[in-house]
Amino acid sequence: MKKKFYITTAIAYTNASPHIGHALEFAQADVLARYHRNKKEDVFFLTGADEHGQKIYEAAKKSGKSPQEFADEVSAEFKSLCQKLEISNDYFIRTTDKEKHWPGVSNLWEKIAENGDLEKRKYQGLYCVGCEEFKTKKVLIDGNKCPIHLKEVEIVEEENWFFKLSKYSQALKEKINSGELNIVPESRKNEILSLLNEGLEDISFSRPKEKLSWGIPVPGDESQIIYVWCDALTNYITGIGYGSNSNELFDKFWPADIHLIGKDILRFHAAIWPAMLLSAKLPIPKTIVAHGFITSNGHKMSKSLGNVMSPFELIEKYGAEAVRYYLLKEIPTLDDGDLTEEKLKERYNSDLANGLGNFAARVLTMATKIDLKDFQPKEEIILKIKEIESAVNKKIEEFKLNEALTAIWELIGYGDLIVNNEKPWENPENKKDVLTGLVLILKKSAEFLLPFLPKTSDKILTSIQNNQKGENLFPRLK
Repeated sequence: MKKKFYITTAIAYTNASPHIGHALEFAQADVLARYHRNKKEDVFFLTGADEHGQKIYEAAKKSGKSPQEFADEVSAEFKSLCQKLEISNDYFIRTTDKEKHWPGVSNLWEKIAENGDLEKRKYQGLYCVGCEEFKTKKVLIDGNKCPIHLKEVEIVEEENWFFKLSKYSQALKEKINSGELNIVPESRKNEILSLLNEGLEDISFSRPKEKLSWGIPVPGDESQIIYVWCDALTNYITGIGYGSNSNELFDKFWPADIHLIGKDILRFHAAIWPAMLLSAKLPIPKTIVAHGFITSNGHKMSKSLGNVMSPFELIEKYGAEAVRYYLLKEIPTLDDGDLTEEKLKERYNSDLANGLGNFAARVLTMATKIDLKDFQPKEEIILKIKEIESAVNKKIEEFKLNEALTAIWELIGYGDLIVNNEKPWENPENKKDVLTGLVLILKKSAEFLLPFLPKTSDKILTSIQNNQKGENLFPRLK
C-alpha cells in the first residue's frame, strides 16, 4: 500500500488580487508535493480561496459588485496564478461552494456544539477589520493600532457565539511538546508554547447577521453568521470530502501531513484549528510549517501596506521557472527574504543562464556528436552524485528548500569544473569517459530539480533520452 502525503497551503483571502507572497507559498508547497510524488507516494495537494468575511464584503461594495461576483473574479485570478506558476495542486477549494464546503463547516460546528464548547455571550472588544479578529490591548501598538495592519482598531459591542478555546491550552501544549503536533521552525514552536503558557482566551466564532450577512449561517441560529476563521480553517477537511456524501478522500488523507502557512497566521493554525479538531474528536494535523515573508527594502510585502509586487508581471517578463527559482532559492524557506527585480535579473543570469543553462548546452552539444554506450562514469563522480542526492533529500525533509537548491548547484558547479579542467574537445583519448560522467551529472541534476523547475528538468531529460542538442533554456538577459 502506498504511503499517503497530504499538503495544504493557507487558502488565499480574496479581498484583492494575488501578490508575490502567494506565489512564494504556492511554489514552496508545490516542491513538497512533487518531491513526495517522485517518491511514489499517494499525494493530495490542496489550495484554494477564502471568500467570506467583512473585508471581502467591503471590497465588493467599493467595486460596485456583489460579494459573489467579486469573489468569483478574484478567485479566478488565484487559479490563474497557480496555472501560470505550474502549481500541481489536486484541488482548489472555495469557501462559497455550498455543495463542497458549507455542509462540512456546519457539520464541524455541530460537533463542537455537541461537546459543549460553544456559548452565546454579549461582548465588547477591540476589533481589527484587516485581521478579522478581536485584539487584546497588550498586542496593540501606539495605544490602539493593530501591529500587522498599523491601523486603529474599532470598539465593537455585540452578541456572538464563543468557542471555549481556553479549555484546550494544556492539551495543545502536551501535543506540541510530545511532537504529535510538530511546528517548524523551532522559533515558531516556542512562540506558540509561550502563548499557551499564558493561557488561551475564548474567541468569538460568529458575527451578527445584521452587521455581516456575507458568510455561512450558524446552524440553528439564523441571526448569526459563522466567523471567517472558523469557516476558513475547515477547508482543510472539506477540501477532501468531510461533510459530503463520500468520506473516501477524508478517510484516506486526513490528518494533513503538512499545513504550509505564513508566520502571521500561526496562532490560528497551531492553536485555534487543532483545538477545534480536538473538540470535534477529529485527528489533528501532523506538521505546521510557517514560512517567512518576502520583504521589499526590509518591509513586509502585503496588500494592506500597499507595497505588493505582481507575480503575473514577473512571470510574463522572466518566465515561470525563473520566478520559481528566485523565490525558492533566494527566500529562505523558514525566514524572510528580499526581492527586487534587479536581484531577480542578477540571479537569473548567474545561476540559470550562465550556470544551469550553459552547463546543459555545453554537455548536450558535445554528447550528441558521439556514441556513449558501454562507457562508465568514474567512481568519484558516482560518489559525488550520491553525496549531493543525500544532501538534497535531507534539506527538503527539513523544509530548507533554498539549501536543497544550493546543493544541486554544487553538483552543477562540479560538472562545470570537470568541463573546464578536462577540456574533452581537446582530448579525444578520454573524451567518451569524461562525457559519460558529464551526461550523468546533468541527468541527475535535472532529476533533483524536477520538484523545483519541472519544465526545465523535463526539457533536459528529454534531450538526454533522445540524444538531442536541446534548446537554449535561459537566454541571457541584458
